[in-house]
Amino acid sequence: MKAIVTVMLKNGVLDPQGKAIGQALGTLGFAGVGEVRVGKRIELELAETDPAAAKLAAENMARSLLANLVIESFSVEII
Repeated sequence: MKAIVTVMLKNGVLDPQGKAIGQALGTLGFAGVGEVRVGKRIELELAETDPAAAKLAAENMARSLLANLVIESFSVEII
């Protein structure tokens, strides 16, 4: 079973990488781009066969290692 963990900076936390990308897009002529936020996507191949148990395991992994809960939030999708 595959779990997708998406980690993003929380609202209010400065995102210098996102700001740089937003400015570069404007320089390249892409108009109308608002705020840009950068995160990370982590794909986990899990041996678990129960979707609820797989989601719980991935959430525990995110809380323990994959996300810095002080400045980041995360979501888990089981596919």
